[in-house]
Amino acid sequence: MQFKVPQFLDIEDKIFGPFTFKEFAYLAGGAGICFVLYKALGLLVAIIPILIVAGCVLALTFYRPNNKPLIFMLESGFNYFIQSKLYIWKKGNQSKKPREQIVSSEENNKMVSRKLNRSKLQDLAWSLDVLDLSKQRR
Repeated sequence: MQFKVPQFLDIEDKIFGPFTFKEFAYLAGGAGICFVLYKALGLLVAIIPILIVAGCVLALTFYRPNNKPLIFMLESGFNYFIQSKLYIWKKGNQSKKPREQIVSSEENNKMVSRKLNRSKLQDLAWSLDVLDLSKQRR
């Protein structure tokens, strides 16, 4: 028995002509705000706020950066500014080391890794198991 698997789940349905419900809500809300501004302030005073609101509404409706709605980018930016941030700084003069010292330390690391064979790894793993303090407290 075969079942039909739903496809294109991430595409919203077009409800109002070529617009989804969200896009239509943005356009209707923006048109309402522009109308209220026009009636409250008059055309000469309200022309700049009307253009600002209309630009924001048109960007929310039609502008899709990275093929995602603009509201996702605005939400991510808002969350970034609100959340606490963790800054990690390592003190050290790593950039002032001469190139020869950096190369020699890399060569030393390669030599140590070559000397570490399977029996030494088993010994190291056994010593870590034996010296595990959390297992000894039980």
